[in-house]
Amino acid sequence: MLAYISIIVTAIFINNIVLAQFLGICPFLGVSKKTSSALGMGAAVTFVITLATAVAWVLQHYVLNPLGLGFLQTIVFILVIAFLVQLLEIVLKKITPALYQALGVFLPLITTNCAVLGVAILVIQKDFNILQAVVYGFSTALGFTLALWIFAGIREQLEITETPRGLRGVPLALISAGILAMAFLGFSGITIG
Repeated sequence: MLAYISIIVTAIFINNIVLAQFLGICPFLGVSKKTSSALGMGAAVTFVITLATAVAWVLQHYVLNPLGLGFLQTIVFILVIAFLVQLLEIVLKKITPALYQALGVFLPLITTNCAVLGVAILVIQKDFNILQAVVYGFSTALGFTLALWIFAGIREQLEITETPRGLRGVPLALISAGILAMAFLGFSGITIG
C-alpha cells in the first residue's frame, strides 16, 4: 500500500510530467488560457494516458516480449494512443460538442503528446506490474491536469491584471510557467542557488 501512495505522490507532485520532466509542453501552453478548457484537456489526457498505459503494458508483456518484437514498442504504443484519441474524439463530439470545439486542434494532438507516449514507455522501463502501471499512468495524468489547471488560473488572472506591454501574452506565460515549475521543485526538496 505504501508503494502505491509513493507512486501517486511522486507522479503528481515530485516528478510532475510537465513541470519536472517537461513532457507535454505543447498542450500545457496551448490549452491553458481558460480553466474550463484546461480541465477538459486534463480529463481527455487522463483517459488516454490511463488506458494507453494499461494497454501498452499488456501488449509489451504478452505480445511484444514473448514474440521478440520489443523493437516495435514505440510504433505499437503510438498506434494504441492514436486509436484511443480517435475513440475519445468521437465520444466528445457526440456527448459534449462545446468541449470538443474548445479543445480544437489540441484534441487530435494528444496522439503526438510526448507525455502520453513517455508514460507508456516509463512504466515498462520502471518494470511496474499492471496495477502499478495503471496507478502511475492515472497519477501522472492527474499531475498533468493539476499543472494545466493551475497554469490556466494564473493566465486568467494575468489577463485581467495590468502588465507591462512587452510582457503581455507569451512572454509572461513562459515566465509564469518557469516560476510554477520552480514551485513544484520544492516538493522534491531541490534547492535552487
